[in-house]
Order: sequence, then C-alpha cells, then structure tokens
Amino acid sequence: MVENIRTAFQGIWSHKLRSFLTMLGVIIGIASIIGIVSTIQGTQQQIMENLVGSGNNNVTIPLYEGDYEASPDWSMPQTVSTLTDSQKRRIRELEGMVDATFYFQRSYAATIRGNTTIQGGVFGIDDRYLATVGYTVYKGRSFVEEDYRKFKKIALIDENACTQLFGGEDPIGQIIEISGEPFAVAGLIRKDIKTGPVINTVNDYFNYVTDSSGLVLIPSSVWPVMFSFDEYQNCIIRVDSIERMSSLGKAAADILNEAVRASADGSTTFKYKANDLAEKARNQQQANASMNNLMLWIAAIALLVGGIGVMNIMLVSVTERTSEIGLKKALGARKRVILMQFLTESVMLTGMGGVIGVIAGIILSYVISRVSGTPIAISALSIVVSVVFSMAIGIVFGILPSIKAANLNPIEALQRE
Repeated sequence: MVENIRTAFQGIWSHKLRSFLTMLGVIIGIASIIGIVSTIQGTQQQIMENLVGSGNNNVTIPLYEGDYEASPDWSMPQTVSTLTDSQKRRIRELEGMVDATFYFQRSYAATIRGNTTIQGGVFGIDDRYLATVGYTVYKGRSFVEEDYRKFKKIALIDENACTQLFGGEDPIGQIIEISGEPFAVAGLIRKDIKTGPVINTVNDYFNYVTDSSGLVLIPSSVWPVMFSFDEYQNCIIRVDSIERMSSLGKAAADILNEAVRASADGSTTFKYKANDLAEKARNQQQANASMNNLMLWIAAIALLVGGIGVMNIMLVSVTERTSEIGLKKALGARKRVILMQFLTESVMLTGMGGVIGVIAGIILSYVISRVSGTPIAISALSIVVSVVFSMAIGIVFGILPSIKAANLNPIEALQRE
C-alpha cells in the first residue's frame, strides 16, 4: 500500500498541470457544497435567532378568545378560573423547565401619567418575571418580597416609558399615575441584548418589538387593589433548549387549560395557546428547504462531472502506461496488484482535490458572507464528509480504468509502443 501511494504521488507530480485540471472538477464540486452547506446552516441559525432569540428560549402562553388573544375587560370571563398554586407548581416542575412566570396585563390600554401622559403597557408581575423573560434592572432597584407582602405601589419602567414620561430627567423616586393610582418609580429596566430576538429588517421590528410605546411593571399583589376585581393571568415559560420549546409549551398550556370550562352551549370560547416561535422558525426553515436542496443538487452535478473527468484521465493514463503494465505482469505482478495501483492513484487524485476543495469552500463561504451579508456556519462534519466523499468518487470512477489495466494481456501490452 505504501508503495502504491508513493507511485501514485510520482504519477500525479510528473503530470502536474494535467493532474490539477483533472482535480479541478472535484475542487469546484466540493467547494460549492461546502459553501452552500455553510450558508444554509448559517441562514437556518439566523432564522431561529431572529424568531426565538439566542439564549432565553421563552414561550408565551396567553389566553385566547377564539383565534385572537383575549383582552382584559372589566370582568373575569365566566368560563375561566384564576390559576391555582398547584397549577403553577406543576408547570415549573415539568422536565426541562427552567422557570415560569405568571402575570396580569394591560397592553396599550392603561393611562400612564408623569410629566406627560401616554398609553402604555402595564404588567402585574410575580418575582420570577424579570429573570424568566430576560430583563435586567440597570438603575435603581428591583422588587423585593416585602413589596409584594405589603402591597407597595412601586413600579419599574423601561427606557421608552422613561423618555416619554420624564424626558431627560432622572425617574427614580418620581411619581407616576396608572389609571389614577400613584406609583413611585423604583428602577429602570431593559431587555438583555443576548436574549432578545435579532432585529435586521423593518418586518423583524414590527414582528418582534411589542413595547415601543413604553412598559411599566408593578407587583402582581397590587393588581387586584388597583383594578378591584379578579383577572386571568397569562404565562411565559423558559425552557432549557430550543428543541423542547414546542413540547413544553403545549404541556404548560394543557395544565393552564384546566382553569377553562366549556361555555353553556357546550363550546369553549376561551383557551390557553402557546405562541411557539420555535415552531414558526422551523416552518420558515422548511419553506427554504426546496431551494437549498436545488442548490445542493447543482453542486452534486458539478462533483459528478469532476468524477467523470477523473475516469477519463485515468483511462488515458492506462493507455500511456500499457508497456509498463505489460512489463509488470510479465515479471509476475498479479491482477490485484495492478488494479490496486491504479485505484490508489485515482483515490489520491480525488482525495487531494477534496482537500483543496474544502479549503476553497471555506474561503468561498467567507467571501459570500462578506458580499451578501449572509451568516455562515462551517461544520466540521461536512468537511470530513466532503473529503471522504471525494475519495469515494475516486473509487467509483477509478474502478473501470483499474479493471482495464488489470485485464491487459501482458504479451499484447509489451508489443504496444
């Protein structure tokens, strides 16, 4: 085998230009596949990050009325009960669950008054909301247990609400009114950049940004005092991996729906449903799959053409070395030895082309990324598979020339010039 490899290198090196042109088809095919696969994987990751975010793995489970999210009004829906501590505990104890938070909500319906008046979103949150959703308090303080226990009227506001309510003033300690009730601003919050969805386009902005007019958080214990009646709660869960978002979102929704009864006519108008962004991302990835597969088939055709080129040049090599083959067979070389010699040369030729193709493919991937702005994700597995596949091509397309060489008649071979 070592002798075959050495002989193969000598044959390739003695015809450098011809060998390179022969490898060119394999190089182009492998480089195309590496470039396409890297771009596809990078795009798939970007789709997932755009929709899901890169770290929080949140699933929002709001109450729906028919096909639309329910809007809090001035009475509790008759077929919906308040959530029990048992339901909340069972959701948090689901395997793969990092945490879950339960909150009251007024989105763009509450009048908030500071130095100016705005219509913003108000959330009555529990002590797990900030960590679960991915908010941090960057100025002032967060809520503590005493705030919930003593029904303190304090609030956390985001940067948008701060700018609109107070302009450039420091809001900490200032008083705001929410639907006529006074609240002291205890802290400023913002979304952790690492856990937010990626905003690249105007469409992304309208799809993912929901608190542009300002967000105010108050302790959930104060909510009934403020609005004077019971309300349903929505839920947000945080899971340990993107892969579990769909299953855990559905499992949590099933537990929440234990609080929903059928209406008098037997139909169920209200229902908790998981807004599964991971499922939406997978659907979008599948929509791109047909185009991705087409591109891979085109690259595979280029690789097939490269393999045919290898077979052609190996047939030429057999013809050129007919006398050499005849001499070896006359000296006692068996068919297997001759076959392995030419097969090894074919595999070395495509293997070297595969290695060069991988390098070219990595460079091509970065060029595509720089020119088009498309992210890339180079997989070590795809590199290994590409090199092995190129060597397999050497075996497939080299077997016919090798068999032809092994079957030459030694007497006729020696007579040829």
